[in-house]
Amino acid sequence: MLRDAHDRTIRDLRISLTDRCNFRCFYCLPNGEPPLARKDTILTFEEIVRAARVFVSLGIEKVRLTGGEPMLRRDIVKLVQQLAELKPALKDLALTTNGFDIPQKAAALKAAGLDRITLSLDSLDRDKFIDITGVDGLENVLESIDAVKAVGFGPVKVNAVIVCGRNDDEVVDFARFAREQAVSFRFIEFMPLDSGHEWSRDLVVSGREIKERIDAVYPLKLRQASRGSETAWKYGFADGAPGEVGIIAPVTEMFCGACSRIRLTADGQIRTCLFSTIEHNLRDLLRSGASDDEIAEFLEHVTLQKEPRHQINGEKFVPASRTMSFIGG
Repeated sequence: MLRDAHDRTIRDLRISLTDRCNFRCFYCLPNGEPPLARKDTILTFEEIVRAARVFVSLGIEKVRLTGGEPMLRRDIVKLVQQLAELKPALKDLALTTNGFDIPQKAAALKAAGLDRITLSLDSLDRDKFIDITGVDGLENVLESIDAVKAVGFGPVKVNAVIVCGRNDDEVVDFARFAREQAVSFRFIEFMPLDSGHEWSRDLVVSGREIKERIDAVYPLKLRQASRGSETAWKYGFADGAPGEVGIIAPVTEMFCGACSRIRLTADGQIRTCLFSTIEHNLRDLLRSGASDDEIAEFLEHVTLQKEPRHQINGEKFVPASRTMSFIGG
């Protein structure tokens, strides 16, 4: 088992497949930062699978593929198939996407062994969707949600970053969408990870406020007394309607004490926290001829350096060394 110096067991690995994205969401990549050099920098599929295999041998049970937009990575279905060969030790293989190419590839991803898909949907209004994402893509996302449901993915999760003055007036509409579409809708507080560096605490809509707004219209019922190592508090609808509400509040209700995650960037750097200011170079070790045992020893050493908590609420907070599109969600 991978354990850090604070006695937390690390079971979840986020793997970023690319820093590129075809959206320009203001809370992530509004400026379209220059992508990483491709040929020598980005991990190959062989390197990703090898790293994942060693991680799984150390107790990693869940792998989530992220980006940038992971569906921009050519032949992603083949990578999913290779990672799925790590089952049953790997218990969950998931993907987070903005919906790009999903209607065309949902069935193939399911057949390849992908277990779950999470989609981003930051507005149900076309004009606001364009304002938030920089892309006229609302209909494509809605089509993608239908597609993943049609091929049997479940439960389908849908994420929205809630920002004051941008889409916070749609909170109840999102909850209604969860009920009508029988999906798990995740409301996420705005975090300081945007390339435009426009984050401000005044723009954060707290998880508590989000819950209260929904509860006033659609009374909610907490599913479990503890969220364990999960990021979201999960609520069902008290009237028994389908769907679920999840509230992820890393700014106002930090959950670092139960964190079970570690991240691998597209260029092979290990990040022990979303807000890390340092990274650990796995790529060069993978390319040095190191054995799996040596890689495992490196991962164990790095995990011991995992931060006890993020410092967003501290007076001396320093933004993460890279923005979200380079880190992976």
